[in-house]
Amino acid sequence: MADKYDVVVDAMEAKLRPPTIGLKPYEPKVIPLTTGEDMLVREATREELMMIMEAIEPLMHQPKDYYDIVASRIYAEILGMLRYRVQDEYFFVGAIDGEIAGIVNGRMVNEKVGMSYHTMTLKRGARVGAQLFAAKMEYHFDFMNQDEVWIVAESPNGFRRWMIEYELEDRPECVHELGGVPTFVLTRALWEKHKANKNVGIRPAFEDVIEANKVLRKPDKISV
Repeated sequence: MADKYDVVVDAMEAKLRPPTIGLKPYEPKVIPLTTGEDMLVREATREELMMIMEAIEPLMHQPKDYYDIVASRIYAEILGMLRYRVQDEYFFVGAIDGEIAGIVNGRMVNEKVGMSYHTMTLKRGARVGAQLFAAKMEYHFDFMNQDEVWIVAESPNGFRRWMIEYELEDRPECVHELGGVPTFVLTRALWEKHKANKNVGIRPAFEDVIEANKVLRKPDKISV
């Protein structure tokens, strides 16, 4: 069934759509959380994106921990995917029994350079964001075989989690797509150094966990 973001691909529309280097599928994995719950990390489908937009829309008005700017930008980035206006963008979800616990996204600049966009936690207190950030770095390096990923932080918590914990390289001369905030880079060497401690999960994912997260739903309550 067509949705409101499907349009006729005529000659002009085809010219507006970006080229692609070709995204490889991300193999789902199960991450046991500190709460005792199993979180499935998988790609979000195109059909799920509008529901995810609805889930984060209230956070566009929540200034705590910079949720407002992060939610607003993710909302626009999803629109970019739906309208086919962003080259090689991916979007992953972390879900527990069908409920969205966190989301991450980014894109491929070219075959060797990745651009990290955002990491948003909807279920706090279980290191969901940290696990999802590692999962998307895994995608860049271990699935797409890239050499480096450009990363910025929009909150002090993000700076501690990514820049400090991963010992990212300071690259102010690299202009990130999210604006003029300082750019930091995760290189392959740094990824190999930290991934044993940061990147966890079980593959192949348990069938019962996959089944429990086939249909996603918005959280009943989002704690910020």
